[in-house]
Amino acid sequence: MARKPRDPEGRMALRAHLVELRNRLLISAVAILVCTVAGWFLYPWVLDQLTAPLLEAGKNDDRIAQLNYATLTGAIDQRVRISLWLGLILASPMWLYQAWAFVTPGLTKKERWYALGFLAAAVPLFLGGIVLAWAVLPNAVVFLVSIGQSGTSTILTADQYISFVTRTFLAFGIAFLTPVVMIALTMAGLVSARTWLKGWRLAVIVAFVFAAIASPSTDVFSMFALAVPMIGLYFMAVAITWFIDRRRVRRMGDDLGLDPELDDDTASVLDYSAAPVEPVSRHVDAT
Repeated sequence: MARKPRDPEGRMALRAHLVELRNRLLISAVAILVCTVAGWFLYPWVLDQLTAPLLEAGKNDDRIAQLNYATLTGAIDQRVRISLWLGLILASPMWLYQAWAFVTPGLTKKERWYALGFLAAAVPLFLGGIVLAWAVLPNAVVFLVSIGQSGTSTILTADQYISFVTRTFLAFGIAFLTPVVMIALTMAGLVSARTWLKGWRLAVIVAFVFAAIASPSTDVFSMFALAVPMIGLYFMAVAITWFIDRRRVRRMGDDLGLDPELDDDTASVLDYSAAPVEPVSRHVDAT
């Protein structure tokens, strides 16, 4: 998409700013619509995969587990809803790129590469969380259905079951974005690796609390399946932020004429205190 000329400071007129926003939202909407149509045709296969754990759980110990539609239009409502979800997921590279492209004019060349790196990391992490949720789902469903006595029935409406599944996927996907947020805060100079490491006990507690609240199922397996990867990702992010901090400290030491091999005490003094961080913002001219 061709950009309108901007002044040397990167400013855009407010009208041009809004026009660009409208155009990027339109492109994103069209991409989501096209992918939603594709999701409509993928719906039968996806529904079979989503309901397979429920139907399989109902075959054990004379229990009945099945999906029902509470209204006459329930089936088509569910198909539209799942098609929209598939459209959002399939079109995510396009609308994420549009969001990134809208922000980059206000960034320096180096910051643009950082933003692209965060985008490249966020998408596979989010999808990785969904894949893990897909792997955990059958065990969670079987456990919940097995709690019922032999000869009982678990009869769910389609809305209840699909809501359970989508909440599980979202919880896992969002939880897997934790390292991206941690690294972004460290690169912005708001939190140091030392602070992340000191707070590891709190991070473990928060991971389990989040897993207990965010996971729609009440079984311990689902909670651990979400909390343990979150903790692993947390420590992985701590290691990356440590390297980021060391690079920043070495740069600051070179600027101040200090020994590049700094001890921990010197590094802690230089940690963010000697170099103010300039906020990143998109310049907008109100004219």
